[in-house]
Amino acid sequence: MDWLGKRNGELLTLMVSNEFDGLVTIDKNLQYQQNLLRFPIHLFILHAPNNRIDTLVPYMNKLDVVLQRPLSGQITIINLD
Repeated sequence: MDWLGKRNGELLTLMVSNEFDGLVTIDKNLQYQQNLLRFPIHLFILHAPNNRIDTLVPYMNKLDVVLQRPLSGQITIINLD
């Protein structure tokens, strides 16, 4: 979608205007850097040490389980614990 290099606020605005429902990120600070109440998007934060595919696969499996049940709140933190 040619969104590479967009800053967080701009990215969230684009997501809302393009009717995205959620954002999966490893940026643990995003929830503190943006006023998320302005954006009707659910934020899924993967508490991963890096963004390597082999690191993220177990988090995707956990995210799949989380998405099978109703969401509460606007932010879900995904841990492997």
